[in-house]
Amino acid sequence: MSSAEFTVGHLVWRLAMKWRTAVDRALAPLGLTHAQYVVLSSLLALDRPSQRELADHTGLEALYVSKLARSLEASGFISRARDSTDTRTVRLELTPHGRSTVEPAVAVVRALLYQLTAPLGDRSSAFSRDLTALLAVPLS
Repeated sequence: MSSAEFTVGHLVWRLAMKWRTAVDRALAPLGLTHAQYVVLSSLLALDRPSQRELADHTGLEALYVSKLARSLEASGFISRARDSTDTRTVRLELTPHGRSTVEPAVAVVRALLYQLTAPLGDRSSAFSRDLTALLAVPLS
């Protein structure tokens, strides 16, 4: 099958796999996986989100976020605390160790993203808008 015959779905899947593999390899020296990076970098942008809010933000399953959060807490990257008004809710926050680990990781991933999108040139903003539109389409 030539590349001209690949479906859009196949190409999206291949790009997602290429990206995940590249991020995993780039972050290995920092001791992080792609999934851990997604959680930690999201915590840089969010103010003490609940695990559910973080799952919604990242697109990860809530159960997976819960599992990742427990692991990241055990490693000292984040703290988990019950919400003061709703004890069923667990709030997440970066620890100083988590912040000092994720900040250089953000720079590594940013450089990798620049490398990946360089062939798009000035079309990268339009590509980002197109991807955002596709993510907004309900499929269930």
